[in-house]
Amino acid sequence: QVQLVESGGGLVQAGGSLRLSCAASGRTFSNYAMGWFRQAPGKEREFVAAINWSGSSTYYADSVKGRFTISRDRAKNTVYLQQNSLKPEDTAVYYCAARSTVVAARDRTSYDYWGQGTQVTVSS
Repeated sequence: QVQLVESGGGLVQAGGSLRLSCAASGRTFSNYAMGWFRQAPGKEREFVAAINWSGSSTYYADSVKGRFTISRDRAKNTVYLQQNSLKPEDTAVYYCAARSTVVAARDRTSYDYWGQGTQVTVSS
């Protein structure tokens, strides 16, 4: 089992920045690919960013490319999502997810473990 706990969400004005963290515990986290997803009210959960086991490969949704950066610190068992130039449409609950393979993916159904989520609200 892998336990994931997100933190770092909050209320920010448009154009501002936040850094989300996802602390993992349990099994060999360092061998897992990780992803960030988000869900706005009334919408499906959607892919935001993903990173492979080593951190050498990253993937982003077109809507956040150039503004968000995913990274991981394997020594701290933590994954980060740096969010810059935030927009009101980025408002959502952000979820961290782990995939029990080294390869990252955009498909949320391929992730095995999920955190409880952290709320990000961007005001205009």
